[in-house]
Amino acid sequence: MSENADAAETATIQWSDFEKVLICAGTVQRVEPFPEARKPAWKLWVDFGPHGVKKTSAQITRLYGPDDLVGRQIVGVINFPPKQVGPFVSEFLLTGFPTDEGVVITTIERPVPNGTRLA
Repeated sequence: MSENADAAETATIQWSDFEKVLICAGTVQRVEPFPEARKPAWKLWVDFGPHGVKKTSAQITRLYGPDDLVGRQIVGVINFPPKQVGPFVSEFLLTGFPTDEGVVITTIERPVPNGTRLA
């Protein structure tokens, strides 16, 4: 990684920068295969309470099947603009941590109301 990339990753931000990112809890309602994706992925529909049901595609098939995901509370960034992913429009970013085995999704230890914002 370059020095500029390292500096950007560790740059101090203002509280107002963090407040711009809408990171919320949601419950996975539905999972479908996404055979048109370039890399193996699922299509997910997630209930974010007052923010509505939003959909995304996620390359998490190595560690998670549909039965592992439906009913689980996840953490998503819901105020990015929609992104066209092949024939599918992704409406939020499912958060997670990349590992050698695959992406480990960010989940919630105890239930919170859907749409609750990370603080």
